[in-house]
Amino acid sequence: MRLKLRNEKSPKTGFVIGVRFGSMRRMSDIIPQDLKNRILLVDDHAFVRQGLRDFIERESDLCVCGETSTRAEALQLCVKTNPHLVVIDLSLGEDSGLDLVKDIAVQFPGIKMLVLSMQDEMLYAERVLRAGASGFVSKNTPPGSLIEAISCVLGGGVHASEAVKQKIMQTVRSPEPEGDPILRLSDRELAVFEQIGKGKSTADIAATLHVSIKTVETYRARIKAKLGVHGSAELVQRSVQWTLDQNV
Repeated sequence: MRLKLRNEKSPKTGFVIGVRFGSMRRMSDIIPQDLKNRILLVDDHAFVRQGLRDFIERESDLCVCGETSTRAEALQLCVKTNPHLVVIDLSLGEDSGLDLVKDIAVQFPGIKMLVLSMQDEMLYAERVLRAGASGFVSKNTPPGSLIEAISCVLGGGVHASEAVKQKIMQTVRSPEPEGDPILRLSDRELAVFEQIGKGKSTADIAATLHVSIKTVETYRARIKAKLGVHGSAELVQRSVQWTLDQNV
């Protein structure tokens, strides 16, 4: 927008001064691109990524250097764009955001990660922190919480809600999880449980997780034991209900 110049008299000096009116450039446009913190977005919904991009780039020191919906392309973009931070959704279609966190932690230890998800933070936050992420933000929180989390993680901190921090402290004091038995499932057992809830066969689960059918059957047996489930039909019913409740 074109700026207009208007003469006004200074109330202190009495001199006539020029005052500019109109649209000022955003601070994010003033800071050179190469001095901003680069953010890579990984979410399987394009409209979510666009919304995140628009919101993040309002900040003067942040820019989105890339976006993708898949685990494989996310790893490629880590090489290509060298982000300071990757914002990751846990649900990536057939891919696992948790597995992506583990991949990046091993292959790109200098890149920080923040998980942004609709899934239950009490079930997943501690898991993503163990896997190598530096924070978990629920998509149900106010938008400003995301910027706070990004600033915290880029500054070398760890971001989690007070409820999650209390849960981690309880885990330190008492390693055996209390309450919901699903909390006792390992990361891989939870992944199998989720796939069962989505109606996947043992063969399909094996292909998705890149393991053998025998391995999946072993996980199923462990899940049934930990949840106190006595048969396959009950396991399917339990996992389907859980998947619907989690909206995954």
